[in-house]
Amino acid sequence: MQKAGKQGIVYLIGAGPGDPGLITVRGLQCLRQAQVVIYDHLANPELLGEAPQAEHLYVGKQCGCHYRPQEEIHLLLAEHAGQGKVVARLKGGDPFVFGRGGEEAQFLETAGIPFEVVPGVTAALAAAAYAGIPLTHRGDIASLTLVTGHEDPAKEDSGLNWPSLANAGTLVFYMGMTNLPAIADRLLAHGRPPGTPVAVVRWATTCRQQTLVAPLAQIAARAQEAGLRPPAVIIIGEVVARRSGLSWFERRPLFGRRILVTRTAEQAGAFTSLLQSLGAEAVACPLIAIVPPEDWQEVDAELDRLPETDFLILTSTNAVELFFGRLRQRGGDARDLHRLQVVAVGPKTASAIEAEGIRPDLVPTQTEAEGVVELLAPLVAGKRVLYPRAALSRELICRELTAAGARVAVPVLYRTVPPPGGGEQLQAILAQGVDAVTFTSSSTVENFVALAGPDHLQRLAATPLLSIGAQTSRTLRRLGLPVAAEARETTLEAMAQALIDYFHGGNDVFP
Repeated sequence: MQKAGKQGIVYLIGAGPGDPGLITVRGLQCLRQAQVVIYDHLANPELLGEAPQAEHLYVGKQCGCHYRPQEEIHLLLAEHAGQGKVVARLKGGDPFVFGRGGEEAQFLETAGIPFEVVPGVTAALAAAAYAGIPLTHRGDIASLTLVTGHEDPAKEDSGLNWPSLANAGTLVFYMGMTNLPAIADRLLAHGRPPGTPVAVVRWATTCRQQTLVAPLAQIAARAQEAGLRPPAVIIIGEVVARRSGLSWFERRPLFGRRILVTRTAEQAGAFTSLLQSLGAEAVACPLIAIVPPEDWQEVDAELDRLPETDFLILTSTNAVELFFGRLRQRGGDARDLHRLQVVAVGPKTASAIEAEGIRPDLVPTQTEAEGVVELLAPLVAGKRVLYPRAALSRELICRELTAAGARVAVPVLYRTVPPPGGGEQLQAILAQGVDAVTFTSSSTVENFVALAGPDHLQRLAATPLLSIGAQTSRTLRRLGLPVAAEARETTLEAMAQALIDYFHGGNDVFP
């Protein structure tokens, strides 16, 4: 085969078993510099977000359905690397453990294409750890055998040494669900005790993880009754019995819940990460996009008047970002605010202001507009107040502070609009079903109602809708939607705690 012309390179990257957090640091480094990502069915598609600059090519394989034959995958690697590109070959688990990574590496070596193998967390180790099963334990077993279950155990010329496997320590079968009855029969026939505990772990390390434990003699029938299908690994051995006290992952308070997050695309990441850490499947569908005002004339006029302004009120992280961004565009910086008192609506907004180099002077205890009014009303008589806000935001701050004797300027700093394609994305998510919907602003509620459509809204009658605060709750009720729970504070942590309380009524996770 002709050698590659330009000096491209292929990274054979193990993506881990499903949880995107299990990819290695080196794997992320290679992914982030890729120009092409060629990925498999079991590589979590969330990882593609780490390579937005790259072309993404799906070559997934499932049992009985190969989207691309292996030979075509080889040719794709050669084609793109031959053009001098950095290619990330993203494979589920570890590329050299039942992943055909060895074949791809041999092909690249023969073709003269540089490559690097980046190990990944293989499914056996991850499934066992997330199911609470120590694969080895000094008190039970000191050996571990990884086996392909893809081979039909009933065939006469089996490449597996069944007598040895029956007497081995812990066994982990990959790709064995279809052949589970035959695997169990072979092991029993060669002397493995029928009471040997077996665990089948499906969709390991994800919020869809299912774990079934049964004796070897019963596992095939029990798995069929439970409807377990691939992808799954089968763990056989006495160590499985230790799971009862070690099943940490499936005990997370939101485990298995599918939660719809409706924040902006830029802000959804923090909340989805928080929910995932609590065991949920967080599905992000941004229902608002933040855009600048139609013109900056009002804002610019107020920036010119900063020397005569006494108070600056910022009521969201969006307001902080856009206010300081416009200030910098005009050649200003934090020094222009030296004589003002800066007011943050709550701790998140305060943190965003501090990131701009300014410590807020005032932060109300109540993290809503009412808290700002209560704090400032005694202080603003005869003072000039700048409150750059979102279009269509509440008039409460302006009205009440004006009544308290302040001169209040309220230029529109940003607008919220429905994102392109938001309706189709939302309806597709709702069609699959969710366990709860979270709303972090009135704008997300209004766009949700506009984009979901009457049929989906009717089907959501039994789905809990959760609100981050009183104003968002009022908007839900005004639009005819029930509020299942409201966060105690307008923070993401309080929102997550509201979800936990709703589903479990349990103890606080967040202080």
